[in-house]
Amino acid sequence: MIGKTRNTRKPRGGRVSGKTDGLIRQYDLRKPPVAAAYAVMMAVALLAIVVSVAPLVWTILGGFKTMQEFTRGIKTVGPDGKNKWVMAFLPASFSMEGYIETWRQTKFTRNYLNSLYSVMGSCVSALLFNGLMAYGLSRLKPRGWKVADALVTGSLLLPGMINIVPLFINLTRLGLTRSFVPLWLGVGASAFTVILFKNFYDAMPGSLFEAARLDGCSNLQMFFRIVAPLSMPINMVVLIFTVNGAWSDFLLPYLLLNNSRRATVMVRLFEFRVATAGVTAIEVLRATVFSILPPIVLFIVFQRQITSNVMASGLKG
Repeated sequence: MIGKTRNTRKPRGGRVSGKTDGLIRQYDLRKPPVAAAYAVMMAVALLAIVVSVAPLVWTILGGFKTMQEFTRGIKTVGPDGKNKWVMAFLPASFSMEGYIETWRQTKFTRNYLNSLYSVMGSCVSALLFNGLMAYGLSRLKPRGWKVADALVTGSLLLPGMINIVPLFINLTRLGLTRSFVPLWLGVGASAFTVILFKNFYDAMPGSLFEAARLDGCSNLQMFFRIVAPLSMPINMVVLIFTVNGAWSDFLLPYLLLNNSRRATVMVRLFEFRVATAGVTAIEVLRATVFSILPPIVLFIVFQRQITSNVMASGLKG
């Protein structure tokens, strides 16, 4: 008896017309109210994309313009035969000479390495120290853990700027200025990250830890052999926040690493704007492009891994 073969051809009309699951199905789109709501939702999503991407595109394109083109626009001849200046979104030419000259002036190579070193240490600290703190509050629950949990949650109400002065004084007394260690430890003591980890650890089944204890695992072994491998989705979320925050951080690196060979990209960008004689707005714009490109490139390269782990976090967490 010959069984029926399943039709594996994809339905025509693209992904929208062929969708079979999700909150809105293809059958629902036949209803005018649902179709109108779907169109509005897509329009809002498209507007959000334009608003998010437009400043970045404008910054990159602005680096190709000359100072006169950036401030006054492109010189054209009007219908009356008179010359007039028209502001244009696109530059008149896409010459790389301006970017090359700005790169020679900024000398960002060492600063790139310093920022990379700061980001790598911050990522390790964020995952290790915050993860251990959340593991203790979520699974070990020692005596007084509720007080510690309340203090961690309550610290989110305190503005971070109120700690800058006493923090800088203490770091100076300890001799930790001109060092990346305070930057790493600061990221490793984030209440927001601890709460993210704790909420994820709370959703883990307790049977895993009971089985691990029967096998003779210690508390640290359970963290590194069970909790850490199963926490890759939330780890990727924390890494996104950490990389973005550590790379773009300015105030603390400026206080600790200013006028040293360990200055980060953001510190060097500020020095280039303030200390360089005759620097123009276009040159600052090009230097800004150099400072924001590395995180963007990293996100594009690891986009598939990041999105897959974030989706897994939403499904398992």
